[in-house]
Amino acid sequence: MAIDNDASRLNVGRRQAEKRKLPVTWMQADLTTHQIPSREFDVVMAFLYLDRSRMPAFLDAVKPGGWFLSETFLRTQTQYGWGPTSADHLLGHGEFLRLVAPFEVALSREGTEIANGRPMDVAGVVAQRPLA
Repeated sequence: MAIDNDASRLNVGRRQAEKRKLPVTWMQADLTTHQIPSREFDVVMAFLYLDRSRMPAFLDAVKPGGWFLSETFLRTQTQYGWGPTSADHLLGHGEFLRLVAPFEVALSREGTEIANGRPMDVAGVVAQRPLA
């Protein structure tokens, strides 16, 4: 299942999935209020999206043994003059590790990348829900 509030982003994803013959259920919904099913998914991914108040719901959606993957902006992103400007939508260094606890972190990284010719300070995490 892919959820986004932006129909144009869903359409981009839908075209890519069709090219690859991937079965995906598409839903336009506001993640700030949408009810996410508990322990329903093998993998939950969130990219360039941060809502600390909803993080427990995103993690709760992962089945035991399943994975949470995420990447989003760091506070230092503001130095580039583009991207989010509110601290509500920017991670502090090391913050992902605290947000995904008690999941077991397989990979965590922070750094500067170049996207579409622009610098981008991001943090990423790959974490697994314990089986028990």
